[in-house]
Amino acid sequence: MTGAAGNEPEDDGPEGEVNGRMCIVTRDGGSPETLIRFVAAPDGTIVPDLKRQLPGRGCWVTPRRDLVDKAVAKKLFARALKRDVKVDANLGETVDRLLAQQLAGMINLARKAGQFVSGSAKVEAAVRSGEALAVFHSTDAAADGVRKIDQARKAWHLGMETDAAIPRSTCFPERNGRTDGPERVYPCSSACRAGG
Repeated sequence: MTGAAGNEPEDDGPEGEVNGRMCIVTRDGGSPETLIRFVAAPDGTIVPDLKRQLPGRGCWVTPRRDLVDKAVAKKLFARALKRDVKVDANLGETVDRLLAQQLAGMINLARKAGQFVSGSAKVEAAVRSGEALAVFHSTDAAADGVRKIDQARKAWHLGMETDAAIPRSTCFPERNGRTDGPERVYPCSSACRAGG
């Protein structure tokens, strides 16, 4: 769909679901849920639009740090947005930080709603009962506890003969002695449970 007077498409935002999304680095297609949207601020600075709500023309990148860094290095944002842009050399790090903050916020909401458990024994019980939707391990969680929970995930997957195992993620990596994420991260494993 083009704008008035034959202008270029206004946006590839949520209402324009007809348009396909494509990573500007890999050229692979994807949905808005599987890609990160970037837009140019009025001053031309590239901004990650994690909630896909900012106005204007956007471009999409697969959510991997190396691909965001490659888009910065090869100046792919200017080409995709068809304008001069300013890109922070640390954009990949900024995206990592914003995603960690967003995850921490979601974890806090789930915890307050009673849908998030932490501690090895509680997580293992949630996995074995099939209540767990996903498992999150802190980067400094005990290797033995991580191994036990991963065994429980595999046992549940094989026992229930499901198409996919319960997803697992390691989050809140430490950098320069500082944890990127919430103020306090305890070395543990956590699970998000299905609503009850």
